[in-house]
Amino acid sequence: MDKRTSLEAPPGVTIRQMKSGARLQIFFVHQGQQCRELLPECPITKASLQYAANLRGEIRRKIDDSTFVYAEYFPDSPRAKVEVAEKERNLLQELLAKQLGIYTKQVESGKMSPSTLVGYKKAITGERMRHWDGWTLREVTPSAIREWVSEMDCTSKAIRNLLIPLRSVFEDALNDELIDFNPFDRIALSKLIKQTSKASDYVIEPFTRAERDAILAACRPDERPTFQFWFATGLRPGELQALEWRHIDFDKATARIELNQVAGVVKAPKTAAGIRAVDLDQDAIDALKAQKAISGTQSERIWLNPRTMKSWETDAQVRKTAWLPIMARSGIKYRNMYQIRHTYASTILTAGANPWYVAAQLGHEDVEMVFRTYGKFIREDYQKPRPALRAVG
Repeated sequence: MDKRTSLEAPPGVTIRQMKSGARLQIFFVHQGQQCRELLPECPITKASLQYAANLRGEIRRKIDDSTFVYAEYFPDSPRAKVEVAEKERNLLQELLAKQLGIYTKQVESGKMSPSTLVGYKKAITGERMRHWDGWTLREVTPSAIREWVSEMDCTSKAIRNLLIPLRSVFEDALNDELIDFNPFDRIALSKLIKQTSKASDYVIEPFTRAERDAILAACRPDERPTFQFWFATGLRPGELQALEWRHIDFDKATARIELNQVAGVVKAPKTAAGIRAVDLDQDAIDALKAQKAISGTQSERIWLNPRTMKSWETDAQVRKTAWLPIMARSGIKYRNMYQIRHTYASTILTAGANPWYVAAQLGHEDVEMVFRTYGKFIREDYQKPRPALRAVG
């Protein structure tokens, strides 16, 4: 008997007797499949057996680290060719669907807000993203992305929201070695977006006093307190929905804003400036007193859906259930609910309110947004730069 065949093979290494002679074969498990691969012909010695064992160990470590590439070790293996073929046919639309699944799990684990998931879902399932249906990863070149972005005809914010999940897919694909390079790394994205995006067509168009009166007159008695209070405070929709009776101080005539509801989830405001005390005028106080008679014993929340006498769940529910019917009854030009907040800000600024006070009431971190958004409503003496203070002494 050949002495070489009497050598004891390490675990996972086998000496195979072939027509051409003895060959070493190693065994490992990859992606749930049992794999056996022959090594190149060589003399069967203790050294070659140790080499085979070391190679197997290296492969197993890479499999554990998710860095193993079959073709790098066994380029002629049928399994390597299958793996390469699978990489070639990775469809972008399938990977985007998987990305949406990842986002959903992040919401379930509390790592992502439901409202963020809603935005990503719209981006992934929307009409513009269908452009990539049928494209494989490797077919998506930098020029293809540039062309897609340049034809969007939407605002820079909308473009960036669309690109977030798409970029995540390519970043993961590069890490998983499904692609050789990330096409986004070869695009001057900020410059491209700046050159191709269009200005937002959203117009701040506050309601006039007559329009405001017409809206309130079109409200049913169980609807009017909500919108009267809203016009008097300019709260964000989610802040209005989350407001509770415990937040109201009738003696100081203030409402403590410390909660915000977004996509049905109640949480603290995004910034420290969002937590604030909003001053209540007589209209706001009267609205609260009227609402107390309607729902004061129904819930901790102040403003309820009059159809169900339960808390509002989303902005969309307020819009469909109350705002759209009220606007239709009022007979005035339709504007979205957020114009109520703009009406509050523009009204008190026109009346001479200090912009810094308005910023605090609105929950802004600084006054810059007030000047940028409501500049035309700010009194001229506040528009002038303030002289620098001279040092005394």
